[in-house]
Amino acid sequence: MLGDTAVRMWRLYHTPQGQRLFRYTMVSVISTVVSFSILGIVYGALRLWSEVPDALIANCAAIVPSYYLNRTWVWGKSGPSHLWREVIPFWAMSVAGIVLSVFAAAYARHLGLSLHLQHFGRTMLLLAANVVAFGVLWVLKFVLFNRLFHVGPLSEDELVTSGADS
Repeated sequence: MLGDTAVRMWRLYHTPQGQRLFRYTMVSVISTVVSFSILGIVYGALRLWSEVPDALIANCAAIVPSYYLNRTWVWGKSGPSHLWREVIPFWAMSVAGIVLSVFAAAYARHLGLSLHLQHFGRTMLLLAANVVAFGVLWVLKFVLFNRLFHVGPLSEDELVTSGADS
């Protein structure tokens, strides 16, 4: 069972869609590190404001590297960005993620205060809420970005995996 899964994952990795999925995952990891680092500094260490504004600042800062890494490294696009076909949809999905993150941060604040957690516990709760909020949109964003930034015609396998079989 585990061996079969490993073989399938290895085969997927060696396809264009698998490479794209791997790179997309790595961009998500980089964006998460950027967001967590900023959140850890502004909320965890400096205690600048509260959970919600600090989560907002951290997640907005992570959007810029996410856009450029997704566009160039994951989907191989170069040249100027198209405002309506690339930038606006990317930012719309990113803002949806941030809105979800803000709600998660507000809930984490409420839960942390209700449970009388110390600052470290509330910081860990905030980081967990941030991961859950962005995890919810991860697959949807991959499918959308695959359509926004795709270069060249889709192969038959890519059409099936991206849901474009119509």
